[in-house]
Amino acid sequence: MLDSKKQLVGMTRMGTYLPDNIETSEDVAKKTDIPVEVIRNKMGLRQKHVASPDEHVSDMALSAARSALGDFDPGKLDAVIFFGSQYKDYSVWSCACKLQYELGADQAFATEIYSLCAGFTVALRMVKGMMLSDDSMNNVLLTMGSKESHLIDYNNPRVRFMYNFGDGGAAVLLQKGAAKNIILETHNITAGFFSKHVKVLDGGSVNPIATLNCGPGSGMLDVIDPEEMKEHLDPITFDHFINVIKIALEKSGKSLADLDFLAPIHFKRSLYNDLLNELGLKEEQSFYLEDYGHVQAADQIIALTEAEKLGRLKDGDTVALMAAGTGYTWGSTVIEWGDRGKF
Repeated sequence: MLDSKKQLVGMTRMGTYLPDNIETSEDVAKKTDIPVEVIRNKMGLRQKHVASPDEHVSDMALSAARSALGDFDPGKLDAVIFFGSQYKDYSVWSCACKLQYELGADQAFATEIYSLCAGFTVALRMVKGMMLSDDSMNNVLLTMGSKESHLIDYNNPRVRFMYNFGDGGAAVLLQKGAAKNIILETHNITAGFFSKHVKVLDGGSVNPIATLNCGPGSGMLDVIDPEEMKEHLDPITFDHFINVIKIALEKSGKSLADLDFLAPIHFKRSLYNDLLNELGLKEEQSFYLEDYGHVQAADQIIALTEAEKLGRLKDGDTVALMAAGTGYTWGSTVIEWGDRGKF
C-alpha cells in the first residue's frame, strides 16, 4: 500500500524580495498625464517597487530564494526551477543555472518554466507532478524575478494596461511528504489567439538584433491591434477566471462554498471587486496588491505573504491562487493552507 503522506507536496517556506525604489501613483501620473485618481481608483495602484538599473532579475530571484530557504540547507535541494520573466539579465541565458550555483545547491539540477504571468500556477502543476512521479525529487525550490517595469514605454498608450507593472522576486520551497500548505490541484485555460498581441518586437529571429535601429521604443513591450485584443478578451476574461477556480476546486474535491481565500493577480479594482462578489468572498478574504502593482508571476506569493502577516490565513483554509498571462493563459491552484496536524 502506498504511503498517503508521500503523495503530498507541501509549500513549506516562502520568500519575497522587493526593490527599495518606490514609484507612487503620482509618479506614474506625471509620466503618463493620466489623472492620479484614475491610477489609484481605476487601475488600483497606490505605489509599486521598481528595480534600479544595476539590479537584475537573477539578483532579485536569488534574494527571494535565500529568504525562502532561511536555514534550510541548499545542499538538500533536488531541483532549482526558475519560473519568472523571460526578460532576464541576458536575452538567451539560463538564469536557473546561475541561481543553483550561487545558492550552493550542488545536488540540484536547474531548469526554467515559462508561462509569463500565469507562471506560478503552471510551475506548481508541473513540478508537483514531477515530484510525485520521481522518487529522487523531494525538495524543490521555485524562484522567480521580474524587471518588466523597464519594458514599459509610458508614452505609448497601447500599453496603458501595463502601467501597473512593478518589479521584485519571489520563491517557495516545495517538499514531498510535508503536510503544510498542501498543493492540491491546478487548472489552466489557454486562448492562443492572443499570442499575436503583446510582445517585444525586437531581438528575436523575426527582427534580429543585428538589424535594429534602436530608436525610441525599441526593445519595449508593445500591443499589436489593441482594439482587436480588447474586443475578444473582454467578453471571456471574467468567465475564464471563475472557471479555472471552479475547476481547480472540483479537481481538489471541493466547491466554491469551500473557498476561504483568494490570492489574485493584480488588475483593475472593478474586476477584482466583481470577482470577489462572484466568488462570495469579502475583502478580508483576499489581498489586493495596490501597494505592489503587478509583479509578473510573483503576485500570488506576495499576496500570501502579506495576508499571512495580517492574520487573514488560518489553518484549514481552502486557498485559490488566481493568475493570467498574456498569450493568454489563465490559471488557478488550490492549496490546503496551514499545518494539517493542527486542524
